[in-house]
Amino acid sequence: MSTKIKPKGLLFTGILIGAVLLMSFIITPGRVTVYLAGDSTMAIKQPKAFPETGWGMPFSLLFDSTVTVDNRAQNGRSTKTFISEGLWDGIVSSLHEGDYVFIQFGHNDEVPTKKSYINEQGYRDNLERFIRETRDKKAIPVLLTPVARRKFDTTGTVVGTHEVYSAIVRKLAEEQKVPLIDLDRESQALLQKLGPEESKKLFNYLAPGESINYPNGQADNTHFSKLGAQKIAGIVLKGIRLLKLDLARHIALSNLKPVDEK
Repeated sequence: MSTKIKPKGLLFTGILIGAVLLMSFIITPGRVTVYLAGDSTMAIKQPKAFPETGWGMPFSLLFDSTVTVDNRAQNGRSTKTFISEGLWDGIVSSLHEGDYVFIQFGHNDEVPTKKSYINEQGYRDNLERFIRETRDKKAIPVLLTPVARRKFDTTGTVVGTHEVYSAIVRKLAEEQKVPLIDLDRESQALLQKLGPEESKKLFNYLAPGESINYPNGQADNTHFSKLGAQKIAGIVLKGIRLLKLDLARHIALSNLKPVDEK
């Protein structure tokens, strides 16, 4: 005996199949967002600042299509102002299980003459909050020591400028068992390898007339050129691999076009 499917049954079946197909587009297994929380050395730059480049810009290109890099870093921010301006809450409200938050502050926290200054205990407290609230969302915090400034002594030896605040990050990462990328030490090593003159290529050093954005030239030992941003992003990428984060499986270096180093 043949079984006839009633029109209502066909309609229900069609709706069910359509819903399943729709959900297959909406829910993409394995997708992850990497949030960047930090200062101007990491931030996306406006055209008026070019060729100054935050290392988070090339970093966003280093992964396959399952990874979205959401760069929330802003110029001049410290852990204190990142919180007071609501930037941190914006990240927390967006977090999902399995996401990452890469946290790199220090440049503006450590300078007493800046409004963004916060003392050593306050810096540690804010970083602890970032760790705790990230983990509360079942996301993964990654701490980074502040990236090095370009500074050499008279013998051509690189000089660290974040010693106290970088030490706080290292100690906190060890105590809280948080993945750590020691960007300060790694970038200092890169600067030392290049030396006082060649290392200028990594920073926003410009001769007068070289850029319409800097008609009088520029000698910036903090912010990066496109080449410098790529080199720092490469250090972070190496750290991801050494830490054996699951994120390493989604690296896609072919997405990044190298910058001419000449």
